[in-house]
Amino acid sequence: MKTYHKYIGIIIILIIIIIIMMFIIPGKAFNPDAASLIQRMPDIDPDYTDIILPPNIAPLNFKIKEPGNNFYVKIYSEKGEPVEINSSTPKIEIPLQSWKKLLAANKGQEITIKIYAETDDGNWNEYRQISNFIAEELIDSHLAYRLIMPAHNFWNEIGIYQRNLENFDESPILVNKLTDNNCMNCHNFKNNDPDNMVMHLRGGPAGGTLLIRNGQTLKINTATDFNQAGAYPSWHPDNNRIAFSVNNLTMFFHAKGTGRDVLDKESDIIIYQIESNTITTSPKISDPQRMETFPCWSPDGKYLYFCSAPMLQSFVYLRDDSTEDLKYDNIRYDLMRVAYNAENNIWGELETVLSSSETGKTILEPRISPDGRYALLTMASYGNFPIYMTDSDVYLLDLDKRVYKRLDINSDRSDSFHAWSSNGRWFVFASKRRDGVCGNAYFSYFDQNGNTGKPFIMPQEDPEFYDTFFRNYNVPELIKGPVKSTPQQLARIAGNKEILNAVPDPVLNALKRKGNKHTDAKTTIE
Repeated sequence: MKTYHKYIGIIIILIIIIIIMMFIIPGKAFNPDAASLIQRMPDIDPDYTDIILPPNIAPLNFKIKEPGNNFYVKIYSEKGEPVEINSSTPKIEIPLQSWKKLLAANKGQEITIKIYAETDDGNWNEYRQISNFIAEELIDSHLAYRLIMPAHNFWNEIGIYQRNLENFDESPILVNKLTDNNCMNCHNFKNNDPDNMVMHLRGGPAGGTLLIRNGQTLKINTATDFNQAGAYPSWHPDNNRIAFSVNNLTMFFHAKGTGRDVLDKESDIIIYQIESNTITTSPKISDPQRMETFPCWSPDGKYLYFCSAPMLQSFVYLRDDSTEDLKYDNIRYDLMRVAYNAENNIWGELETVLSSSETGKTILEPRISPDGRYALLTMASYGNFPIYMTDSDVYLLDLDKRVYKRLDINSDRSDSFHAWSSNGRWFVFASKRRDGVCGNAYFSYFDQNGNTGKPFIMPQEDPEFYDTFFRNYNVPELIKGPVKSTPQQLARIAGNKEILNAVPDPVLNALKRKGNKHTDAKTTIE
């Protein structure tokens, strides 16, 4: 019996050794000098070729889309130990610590990826090397975003999440299964600061606006007798004011083409003054003859940028049978700005920064660079909901020269919802280029002359992640660290019946009330 157990033990050990050898040793002794050179770069997914990458980004794991029984990958730069990977599958997962050391030692240098694949006859193919560049400047360590299904009838499965871009850790900021499955959206941060955040919850007892200011959380109600609750927020740099738009959105469907679409029937911009808990506005940002939306403060707080179009009624026309119809595809927004003195709460001159009559497109989602020189914009053929527009693209406007251009980062599908890093050297945007259905987070380098690097998708631990993940990364925002409040803490405050009701500033009594109302949460899909 002892002899029997002895032989069984030896057999198990041999099996383990064989399995280990299968995974760590290629089928034939690997000799890179004997490999046949293929005169092209290998096809890899995601496409991490010819890009500029941050020195603190997580490993760019990928799948080799070339035939092979075994694979050898070498990643190296001018300094430090190369990263070498032997794999019996085309899925390449790069060791985190080795990757971090290599990038940290080679800021401002090229990083090279060499890929070899073993063929069925035991020989090896060598593909032309992939060359990327490691930037000197870091990207903000975290990305906040909303995850939501692309189908509009699954809007109630929503969460606001944060991802550590230096590794693969993802955690929820708040998920709506903790708040009676209500809608949550419009998350925004003051100067990329996770300790100053605002987000909106709609519907049910948890409805309201969560305000995290200097790490302290309040639930407020920005709706007053003058206005409904605000959306699309933007923090003033003094940390005491948040601009919101008040929109009346409705979804409609096309018989052909893009399918879903969204119409904004009426909109204004309001200012929530945090310390006085008051709502105020000005005719310059709340004109009864205009629709104003997408507010964005300049980094110095001296200007409020926003988008503005004529009132909806101006696009109504009579058909031949005398019935009314709407030329919805003629609605285009201009980029405006108005001067503002925060110390005295005085509004200055209103000016058109860029007109839709000049671009021939609607101008949306202004985001001003941290140095105040540039504005990232989304442009599309019409309307104000670019995520459903296949022709929506990201544009750059030089605010000094008043010159704009369509960026090379765009695709033939929806590209929108961009945000700057705190140092102005990176930006993120949502793109549906991968499958035309789901919006994913892409990053691009931005140099001091306004040039951009080839965009790359947010890296994932599993190289095949995007093949099966069916969610939208909606409204990506770069932040300098994690939001420290737990989902349970935020849900507890959201569910509390105590709410701080904002009050109208007395100046509002002098303004004509337009009666804007939010649409039902079901119409706000992405």
